[in-house]
Amino acid sequence: MANMTLEKARIHAGIWEGVLTAPVDAAPALQVMHQAQEVPGVEVTALEGQSGQFSVRVPIPAALLADGIQTFVIQDKATGQTLDSFVIVTGEPLQADIRAEMDLLRSELDMLKRAFRRHCQDGDGA
Repeated sequence: MANMTLEKARIHAGIWEGVLTAPVDAAPALQVMHQAQEVPGVEVTALEGQSGQFSVRVPIPAALLADGIQTFVIQDKATGQTLDSFVIVTGEPLQADIRAEMDLLRSELDMLKRAFRRHCQDGDGA
């Protein structure tokens, strides 16, 4: 189904919550996938007085949580279109902290942008 958007509201008490906007009045069927397996218990209910707005609740089974990064993908069951995803990181800290890597990549990108701008201002050097 085209033109569906899903916005995360929060994760609370082991349940991912969001709001789905869709151009229909009946609740669309969604599926949540984790490691190629469907997560059971997904709830999609119409928000009272809000045409085309639905509450989405995804219970996060404790059995799926393990050391490392767990990715959950929320899809339209009819089309397979990915609407959103969420990640849960558990266990020992990652060997190379992802946030530190991102900061390093950002600083390197900034350095490259400055060098490219200088190059463009100076001409092609030929």
